[in-house]
Amino acid sequence: MHTTRYLIVGGGLTADAACKGIRDVDAEGHITVVAAEAHPPYARPPLSKALWKDSDESSIWRGTEKLGVELRLGRRIATLDPTEHRATDDQGEVYAYERLLLATGGRPRQLPFGAGEVIYYRTLDDYRRLRALAAADARFVVIGGGFIGSEIAAALAMNGRPVTMVFPEPGIGARIFPPDLSAFVTDYYRARDVEVLSGASVAAIGRVGDTVHVTTGDGRVLETDAVVAGLGLTPSTELAEAAGLVVSDGIVVDDRGRVAGSHDVFAAGDVARFPVAALGGTMRVEHEDHAKSHGKRVGANMAGADEPYDHLPFFYSDLFELGYEAVGELDSRLRTTADWTHVGGAGTVYYLDDAGRPRGVLLWNLFGRVDTARDLIRAAMPIQPAELVG
Repeated sequence: MHTTRYLIVGGGLTADAACKGIRDVDAEGHITVVAAEAHPPYARPPLSKALWKDSDESSIWRGTEKLGVELRLGRRIATLDPTEHRATDDQGEVYAYERLLLATGGRPRQLPFGAGEVIYYRTLDDYRRLRALAAADARFVVIGGGFIGSEIAAALAMNGRPVTMVFPEPGIGARIFPPDLSAFVTDYYRARDVEVLSGASVAAIGRVGDTVHVTTGDGRVLETDAVVAGLGLTPSTELAEAAGLVVSDGIVVDDRGRVAGSHDVFAAGDVARFPVAALGGTMRVEHEDHAKSHGKRVGANMAGADEPYDHLPFFYSDLFELGYEAVGELDSRLRTTADWTHVGGAGTVYYLDDAGRPRGVLLWNLFGRVDTARDLIRAAMPIQPAELVG
């Protein structure tokens, strides 16, 4: 039996941040990280951003091992017994712990067909596979027009590869961007020689000789060398559910990251549904800033810090020469107001509740203003022209 003070299930950014949070409070307590990937913790955002430009792969490593952490890589925790403070991995090893963190993240949503022919982009190994295909002059179909799909399509096109995007929405980013901005981005991609098939579905994927055939819902056949999909994540809550923990589109935690009804079990990052005082209610966030900030605070709380997580996380993206930062709730179904030089140039989009109070702020080609946007959301006052961040 392996005995440890802190057991962390999952090996991503959240796990690394939690280790650092623990070490801020407890310099000596034994930490064990059990992770399914064969790699130590690394930063995921560069996989669809910086590594496709001029950054070296060595820049992604988090250095978790330098904290005196024991990494058990290439393993999965298969069963969990919170009452007995025991966990068992897929190789049969049993772990006895004092405090447990579930940082299990999420798994990519998949299509019900095309097994083995689609790269569901998520990991370093996915990046390496895609890089090798790009270096071999492959043609690509990218399924999905959201966060990952838009970044991967831009990355491949910037590296000279032919790209066709296929997605059911009317434009790129349509679930978060207002219609005029989504239309601008879609036209921008087309001007960069990306074939964009908006309002289209995928009905079948299959290999014919050396070529992959992607059949759209209207019967069109796209011949390609590789298919990449960015269809969002499903939180990996199976372990928590089997252990009887409270789950509701994520593992439900309090403002300390403690799992509802459990004193010694915590959850953080993509998999956690946490309270957001600034917006009311709860959220589950799948972005870098939250993974790092929530992971670190919850790690510190595991070690006894007992401090609330009141951070309002932000996220960002790079799309060719375009870029944005955003904070709060971005949903194109909300009412919006905007302050633009011109649509798609530089500007700020505010996502409002029924009373005109901001719930989210999108800073388009504007940087270093996230804290001001957070202040506006926390103030919970109707937006006035003089308060516009742009």
